[in-house]
Amino acid sequence: RDRGDELRRNGPNPGRAQKERLGIAIGRTLQGGEWIALRAPLGAGKTVLAKGIARGLDVRDVVTSPTFTVVSEYSGRLHLVHVDLYRIHGPEEFEQLAVEDLVDERSVVLVEWPERAGDALPRTTRTIRLEIEADGSRLAHLPDELTAAPASAARDPATADPAGESS
Repeated sequence: RDRGDELRRNGPNPGRAQKERLGIAIGRTLQGGEWIALRAPLGAGKTVLAKGIARGLDVRDVVTSPTFTVVSEYSGRLHLVHVDLYRIHGPEEFEQLAVEDLVDERSVVLVEWPERAGDALPRTTRTIRLEIEADGSRLAHLPDELTAAPASAARDPATADPAGESS
């Protein structure tokens, strides 16, 4: 399902606040056991969306891109495992991370650069695709399972980050 209307904005980094609010709305709907692949080019906003999802899971820690640590864990309403596969080189390296050993039915796993895992991600993994259009605007494509968050929640000013935090 296309959530592009919330993310299509012009400017130097269009859609940052909208991506985070959309992430918050998605995070609020998660129940545990979900694996979510964040598929997008460099700079499209995967980590911003992940920060929003973490906020929707009531994670209080500062969520950063786990590019160098590869796997970061956070406590909130559910256990969040944030995985960044940018620096791995294939399914074998992903399997060596043993991410599945960190998760249970009370966990949510977010995977940035999921294509690096090949077919090693669970078949139940849901994919969010972010695109950067020619005019610099962002477009998000969500699977139906993650669209329970109404569009109005993604635009709710009460969920906006007053500090304007960026990644």
